[in-house]
Amino acid sequence: MPRFTIETTYRLPVYRQRAYDAETLEEACRLAVEDDDWSEQKEDYESSGETYVTGAWPGEDTAYRTAALPLPSQFGEMLHRKADHYETLLGILKVLARAPEAPFWRERADAAIAKAEAILASAPDPDIAGGEP
Repeated sequence: MPRFTIETTYRLPVYRQRAYDAETLEEACRLAVEDDDWSEQKEDYESSGETYVTGAWPGEDTAYRTAALPLPSQFGEMLHRKADHYETLLGILKVLARAPEAPFWRERADAAIAKAEAILASAPDPDIAGGEP
């Protein structure tokens, strides 16, 4: 019977709570994200993420010594699975939103596309007329 070396991982939330002086909430959030002093960090063991597979190799004790095996996507981290599928769904939405007839949901689709493209570009959310899509 074959043996496999399987690497599994889970994410452990690490957080801090700190006050920032700022004119707006957005500025305070930016200051918090840019603050690299984590000397008062706390680990949140009760909120750790699910266990997922990060690597697989044929044989025993072979991690990073041989070529990794391709993993079935259902064993990946749920957040990454969603992100991987996100771009596909965005592409489909863009095709449907450009259909010749102007469907009633076109404005919401355009707003969703603008926000999705901003996320893919690691840019801030766009200003969307009427609020969130």
